[in-house]
Amino acid sequence: MHASTISPRLFVAAPLAAGAELAVSEAQAHHLGTVLRMRAGEAVRLFSGTDGEWLATVAELRRGACRLAVERQLRVQEPEPDLWLVFAPLKRDATDLVVEKATELGVSALQPVFTERTVAGRVAGERLLAIATGAAEQCERLSVPRLLPPLPLARLLVEWNPDRLLVAALERRGLPPPPALAGRRAALLVGPEGGFTPAELDLLLKHPLVIGAGLGARVLRAETAAIAGLALLGIGGGG
Repeated sequence: MHASTISPRLFVAAPLAAGAELAVSEAQAHHLGTVLRMRAGEAVRLFSGTDGEWLATVAELRRGACRLAVERQLRVQEPEPDLWLVFAPLKRDATDLVVEKATELGVSALQPVFTERTVAGRVAGERLLAIATGAAEQCERLSVPRLLPPLPLARLLVEWNPDRLLVAALERRGLPPPPALAGRRAALLVGPEGGFTPAELDLLLKHPLVIGAGLGARVLRAETAAIAGLALLGIGGGG
């Protein structure tokens, strides 16, 4: 069987190898059977984040359940950029957009951070992970970014790993654009609507691992800043 360019892609949390057979989740079975109206013998592409992409066929599909037979590897797992997005949660739709686009741009981890002006009081982890998974399935990447537990900004800075540079998007300060990463592990920090408070700015600018960066002459919405910042860091081109 040949893999079609329109064959659906699914992320599965299971090892992939020729001859393996696996059951997908009830939601995935519903999507394949009810939404896509697939039948036994039709092709599906699978990826697990570690084993590359594989061609599988529908072995059995019934209400709420589906088994897939793994046939052959289509793409090997390749190294990906190690860039995190650290972001203040926004209103629901804006946060969803940030997670979706950051996934499409290839971030390896998503780190929510609570600041003094953060409007969201909680992070809907399961929903955001589902959005990231769906975006990864659609954009042909071979992994799903990790969703890390949310942290207050002060704690994040205290516990920040010295092996990872933190590039903070700071507006109205006449700062240069984000630097070239040259393969270095890094993260982009984007604050809330309304920006960081003066006390938070002081913490950021005094931190030895934080580099302040500008994103142009205009004042951007937080979700736009996240997307633009990742693009300026070059992750869309492979890091």
